[in-house]
Amino acid sequence: MTSKIEHQYTNEQISVWLRGLLTVAWADGHFDPEEQELIAQLTQDELAPHTDLGELEPISAEELAATLGQDSQMAENFLRTAVMMALANGVYSVEESNVINQFLAALGLEIKALQVLEQTLYDPAKHDLQANDAFVAEANATAVSPLQPPHPSSNVLKPVQDWLDGMEVQDRRVARFVCKMVPPQCPFERDIKLFGRKVVHIPPMCKLNPLYEQLVGLRFRALSYLADDCGEDVSKYC
Repeated sequence: MTSKIEHQYTNEQISVWLRGLLTVAWADGHFDPEEQELIAQLTQDELAPHTDLGELEPISAEELAATLGQDSQMAENFLRTAVMMALANGVYSVEESNVINQFLAALGLEIKALQVLEQTLYDPAKHDLQANDAFVAEANATAVSPLQPPHPSSNVLKPVQDWLDGMEVQDRRVARFVCKMVPPQCPFERDIKLFGRKVVHIPPMCKLNPLYEQLVGLRFRALSYLADDCGEDVSKYC
């Protein structure tokens, strides 16, 4: 189909955006050349074939802010996608939080929803040390998501849900990335593979991830944007 609109963001902005997301994705320190090539193929060949993205590699908070910090709305939308990438496997880790907080500080933003999300931080080392704790034993027995805070209530994550729901999709390349990375339906526990390689392990998110509806909602908005505003055929994402 023929496109109806131009890109909302410049090539430089989208390149920095994707590099920021990859920096969050590889916050655990695993960043080998094969993984870099894999993501480069995903973004360059499938999501932005006519965009020069340059070298996709981790980015510093200062470099990211120099490009995305010029527009607070754009910066906040980037942070939303960064948080959603961190939450894709149902766990908000200490390493991911550290990277996102560095981006947040460099962008000069204060987002209360992220302070709420800090209550759910999952630290594997601390978790192992507390393996005999009664709460941990009960949580394991009932398959509680690591995203659930120590003393969960029905609305404790409401500010986070509202903040994530506030993202507007404004660029087809970001929309394609969202459609590619968020599964089209609640999956069984599985590994997501691209080009024959494991990228991320995803549990049955509809049951374990209290923010799964936000991921699905963003994916729906991305699909609608591509189909209605850009005139693209989105059947390959369904």
